[in-house]
Amino acid sequence: MHRRLYSCLLRASLPLAFGRLLWRSRHRPAYRRRWAQRLGFGPRAPSGCVWLHAVSVGEVNAALPLIDALQRAHSDLPLLVTTTTPTGSEHLRSRLGNSVAHCYLPYDLPGAVRRFLNRQRPRLGIVMETELWPNLYAAAQALNIPLLLTNARLSPRSARGYARWSQLSRQTLERLTAVGAQTAADGQRLIALGLPPARLTVTGNLKFDVVAPNPTVGIALRRRLGDGRPVWLAASTHAGEEQAALTAHRLLRAKHPDAVLILAPRHPHRFADVARMCRQQGWATALRSADDGRPCAVYLADSLGELPSLMAAADIVFVGGSLGTSPTATGGHNLIEPAQLGKPSLFGPCMDNFAELRELILAAGAGQQVADDAHLAAQLAALLADPARRAVMGQIAQALIAQHRGATARTLALIEPYLESG
Repeated sequence: MHRRLYSCLLRASLPLAFGRLLWRSRHRPAYRRRWAQRLGFGPRAPSGCVWLHAVSVGEVNAALPLIDALQRAHSDLPLLVTTTTPTGSEHLRSRLGNSVAHCYLPYDLPGAVRRFLNRQRPRLGIVMETELWPNLYAAAQALNIPLLLTNARLSPRSARGYARWSQLSRQTLERLTAVGAQTAADGQRLIALGLPPARLTVTGNLKFDVVAPNPTVGIALRRRLGDGRPVWLAASTHAGEEQAALTAHRLLRAKHPDAVLILAPRHPHRFADVARMCRQQGWATALRSADDGRPCAVYLADSLGELPSLMAAADIVFVGGSLGTSPTATGGHNLIEPAQLGKPSLFGPCMDNFAELRELILAAGAGQQVADDAHLAAQLAALLADPARRAVMGQIAQALIAQHRGATARTLALIEPYLESG
């Protein structure tokens, strides 16, 4: 009954969903392409494939170590990777090329997901992180396709949201064959929603195993910005946070007049608006996509898939989606990437999606929480004035990453029995 009501609501919202794609295609034409795949009419993958779903860029990055491990352990095993966003699709192709099959995951409509699974007939489904789709899971169970939720995370805020549909959430989680959770706390929240405890394994976070980027691009960017100048990065910012970053940058330049801000908005459709904001406020702004080499105070990263290289070029990284002043604070973004590169990280108070990781970073002394733009400017100034302290924080961050590696091997061990039985 609950799933039927959910499906009715989803069908009713379908025109809005396609309207949103059309609206977003004003800035990114990729949003108006491949609509048939949104309804389950994707290209067929090779027979007997393993299907892995990674929503967008972040999930694709997390999945890369696992995909690499699967390809090395089973070189003849065909892989189908689905994403939801064009940015995720483009990033997947840039990293893996044609070594995997790819299409969009359809909307969670009963007919669309049945069509998708009937066309692909995967021997196993692997879903990354927090993707609980009632109709997709029900269709997989009906077709006897084992379904694993890996690198699973569930913030307290998301758990409260799922709890409002408690019976539907429980039925959905009961259809999972196994779950590999990032932390014990994530696992307990899933169990509280209805996951059978015997199906849970705490495997850790796959992002700890992501290979550090080649430093060449970061070194070149640092040289372009000026080797002797202080550089900080505001990464994955959302609406409202770019203004906070620019305000902090103006305050910072009172003490460090030659400081450079690398500004990396989270969503590509906002690049042009952010560039306009920077220039209207009088900042000498360079665009990553059209860099003429002239000196700048703000370097706008209007490009995709380069965030690790941008981090490598910076002295300090502020992680967006986390400032309470942002009207769209999302619960923060991943702190692992700056830590992996040995960069001190700063972040706002809204880090619900990465609460355990935040506590690890804070307890170890590898990062700091800031309250607002003025606090951000003060912490930036203090760290830029103390290179020795930055170096120690970076060393602690890298040691923390090394301590928590191994999620790929544990996740692969969770998956292997289902490949053998297939």
